[in-house]
Amino acid sequence: MHTPPSVRRIIRQRAAAVTVAVFAAGLLLGVTGSAGAAPAPTVSQVQARLKSLQVRADQLDQQYAQVKQQLQATDQELGLVDREIAADSSRFAAMRAQISRIAVADYEDGGLNSSIALLTSGNPQQILDQSSILLELSNSSNAQIEQFLAATRQLTSTQLLAQRTKAGIVELKNSLAKRRAQMNKLVNNEQTLLNQLSPAQQVGLGPGGGQTGIKYKGPLTTQAEKAVAYAYAQLGCPYVWGGTGPCAAGFDCSGLTMEAWAHAGVSIPRTSYAQEAGLPQVDLASGNVTKYLQLGDILGFAGNSHVGIYVGGGKLIDAPHTGAYVELIPLSGWYLQNLDEAVRP
Repeated sequence: MHTPPSVRRIIRQRAAAVTVAVFAAGLLLGVTGSAGAAPAPTVSQVQARLKSLQVRADQLDQQYAQVKQQLQATDQELGLVDREIAADSSRFAAMRAQISRIAVADYEDGGLNSSIALLTSGNPQQILDQSSILLELSNSSNAQIEQFLAATRQLTSTQLLAQRTKAGIVELKNSLAKRRAQMNKLVNNEQTLLNQLSPAQQVGLGPGGGQTGIKYKGPLTTQAEKAVAYAYAQLGCPYVWGGTGPCAAGFDCSGLTMEAWAHAGVSIPRTSYAQEAGLPQVDLASGNVTKYLQLGDILGFAGNSHVGIYVGGGKLIDAPHTGAYVELIPLSGWYLQNLDEAVRP
């Protein structure tokens, strides 16, 4: 059947309108799809991210503790150097006075007077740089001059050591500040993730979730028993980065294990990595690991970035993480799944 031209024009116009409408709808759909918010993460994704952050936090905490220990040692070293400078300065001043008298006598006899000006300056490095002037003094004083120059070299060397030590302290303090900032950022990120989970969904995600306020009632005969008793006495104390006690100052995980054994008279390394690497290993065969453990054993978790002290009965005492307290925990859930090894001081 023949279609009149007027009808064909109407059909083409309507078809074009439909095409434009479909194309526009497609554009709108594309824009809407691209502008929409990203899908919310699933519970399992949030939990996985949280576990990763907690391991990183433990690693940073142990690095913080190590740097803090280095800073304390360097502070002590500076104290020793300062005392050495005081002794060297006293020796230098006394011998400078002797050489000054020699220089004055030599000057009165018609000798050089530049040595007097040099000694008057009292600058050890300048004296060393121009020591040839002193060596031109009376030959009878050569032994005293050599002793004076030796004392000057000793003082200069000690002063340089003090400068390097002070520079090291500044560097260590900067490192602590950097790690503290990183830790604060991690803690904030963890809290953001935790806020997305219900209490039930947070169970078993990482260290923590135990009891506080329980008293130790066992014997105090062995060093291990004394270490465990000390750990019990810290239940309820706050977790603090790099903390080694006392309770008001807080503990981190390895600070607690170190102090527990120190209270029992045994010195062990400061950080979790050093404790697990430097102490005798416990052979944990397959099966129920608790049958191989003894009181006071130090358990390493999550790549040994975290430690706790075994107290018997399938339980350990642990300083878990920021915002928590020293707790008594069953060796189950996260702890059993992430147990790497055990060592026995």
